[in-house]
Amino acid sequence: MTTHPKPAMRPAMPFFSSGPTTKRPGWSPAVLEDAILGRSHRSKPAKAKITRTMDLARQILGLPDNYLIGIVPGSDTGAVEIALWSLLGARGVDVLAWESFGKDWVNDIVNQLQIADVTVHQAAYGALPDLAAVNFDNDVVLTWNGTTSGVKLPDGDWIDDHRKGLVIADATSACFAMELPWSKLDVVTFSFQKAIGGEGAHGVMILSPRAVERLNSYTPSWPIPKLFRLTSKGTFNAGIFDSNTINTPSLLVIEDALDALLWAQSIGGLPALIDRSESCLSAIKRWVEASSVFGFLAKDPATISNTSVTISIIDPWFAALDDDQKAAFAAALAARLAAEDVGYDLASYRDAPAGLRIWAGPMVDVKDIETLLPWIDWAYATERAACL
Repeated sequence: MTTHPKPAMRPAMPFFSSGPTTKRPGWSPAVLEDAILGRSHRSKPAKAKITRTMDLARQILGLPDNYLIGIVPGSDTGAVEIALWSLLGARGVDVLAWESFGKDWVNDIVNQLQIADVTVHQAAYGALPDLAAVNFDNDVVLTWNGTTSGVKLPDGDWIDDHRKGLVIADATSACFAMELPWSKLDVVTFSFQKAIGGEGAHGVMILSPRAVERLNSYTPSWPIPKLFRLTSKGTFNAGIFDSNTINTPSLLVIEDALDALLWAQSIGGLPALIDRSESCLSAIKRWVEASSVFGFLAKDPATISNTSVTISIIDPWFAALDDDQKAAFAAALAARLAAEDVGYDLASYRDAPAGLRIWAGPMVDVKDIETLLPWIDWAYATERAACL
């Protein structure tokens, strides 16, 4: 096996976690000094901050004027759960699952909500289900970018413009880093802690007019907890999408998200954010092309995520290990990188195949990615030598 010398340079920001992700370049706690603290979240100044944050997110994402955007509890998971509990049950459901969070939504739809007419489209880690098999007479639930598999949808061309059902998209690691076809999506969710490097606890929900119509015309048969309710007295509660949040948000989180969005606006908005992320992915692609040890978990190059880049170990020596040995080796590899302070939280997701996962979202500088990669080569060679 080729030996690799220990690199001399270290990433300036060794934060490659897939959530919460790294802060924007130049961030410091000083950006939180203008947070509206010690005031009610219903106060005029607090509501103004919430409104400004959502308006800026709307502008950067390029939402249609008739789409609504608002903050909800529970990070992206909470936002997806609210959509499932509030909107599903009016018709059959097609749900797509090719990684762990998609499988979570399958579990909720089949075992918790116990919807009878459900078609599950599954694929193994690294692949997408058969998109042509999706029935758009039904509601459709999907993850746009598989955060735990590094596999994203390449586009929305396969989504029926004349669909009868709603399309509900968990897009937490796609928003602000990928183009989304808004006219084909009825509910989109994300959290601040992903592409814009914000803090956790809150999700964001985007609704199309078709989703609002469903809320006004359909009442699920199951009880809906207060934290999940998008209606009041049988009709859509528009106030939730006009700074009157379901429950108390953290105004520190709001301030932090606002800072990230203002920075994004200052560098050129969504095109600049996507370019930064794609530049990081390009650097990883060049490294993979030159490597005999590492590859992408995504089988189809068109589906390789530019945010949660999931790396397989293709070395025949590694392939000969059993699953427990692979998991232990990959964990040791990530631990060695963290111990050197060159890359934190690089382990693959706990349910995913053993390997590495590199966050390459728009808050990451490509120079840090380029500096990290030789360290991965060195750590692999060092760990493998220790096993011989």
